[in-house]
Amino acid sequence: MKVFYHIDQLPAFNKAVITIGTFDGVHLGHLQIIERLKKEAARIGGETVVITFQPHPRKIVSTQPLQLINTPSEKIVLLEAAGIDNLVVVPFTPAFAAQSALGYVQHFLIDHFHPHTIIIGYDHQFGNKRTGNYQLLEQFAASHQFALIEIPAHEIEDNTISSTKIREALLLGNCKEAANYLGYAYFFEGRVVEGNKLGRTIGYPTANLLVDDEDKLIPGNGVYAVKAQLLQASGAISNTLNGMMNIGMRPTVDGTKRVIEVNLFDFDRDIYGDILKVTLQHYLRTEQKFSGLDALKQQLAADKLQAKQLLLQ
Repeated sequence: MKVFYHIDQLPAFNKAVITIGTFDGVHLGHLQIIERLKKEAARIGGETVVITFQPHPRKIVSTQPLQLINTPSEKIVLLEAAGIDNLVVVPFTPAFAAQSALGYVQHFLIDHFHPHTIIIGYDHQFGNKRTGNYQLLEQFAASHQFALIEIPAHEIEDNTISSTKIREALLLGNCKEAANYLGYAYFFEGRVVEGNKLGRTIGYPTANLLVDDEDKLIPGNGVYAVKAQLLQASGAISNTLNGMMNIGMRPTVDGTKRVIEVNLFDFDRDIYGDILKVTLQHYLRTEQKFSGLDALKQQLAADKLQAKQLLLQ
């Protein structure tokens, strides 16, 4: 897959079959559109072009904080795995957001991409105040000689898949439901930083994670069984490790901030500064306040046993 970041430096695509979207999550609903894209490109001997935006448009047009399923780099990896020929990452600026729907079609889509075919979902909107839609594209299709294909609602929504539903599931700790929508288990990466080292004093040392991307969605508080991979500063990647993770405020020790702590099973190495990729497998329980460290230690032993059993399945 070729990735382009400058729309003024695009090559002349061969019979470009394009689709446009944010593709947050690159979930099963998105893959239905991508499969249609690939099928159409194969039919005409053309190439697939996916257009997406960075930063996420809501970062520009809204003041609400984002909770994105994928970082930009994660999205690129997932789209490449989906078998796309070309990915165009368009800078989403206030000026881009302000252009009219008419200008978007004429000066963005047609002038830069010269599409052979445009494939969009039934609810695709674009341009200032999202006034552009399928009907507007249809007005240009004949005069600019491109085919226009709309994916109907029933094809996309057979499984009622949406990025919003995935976010809601993750925030509730429903990692299995999220994985069913995504087509893969949810994952995130964090840098291992210094903690208060309490875990090692009770026999459960943890890697404390700092997620550098402020927009990346952190799952809901609770205890999870996880799989993890260590991405070392040298570039080396470890084998998959089993473990359990707590996300929350650590009420038993009167924690004052939300933390992410991962206890890796059968692992004892200094990994400060390395990156840990964590993949959610099972939700074990809510975060609780225990009467003291002995009670917490007893619960952690039960959590570890349960996590090991589940991760063997």
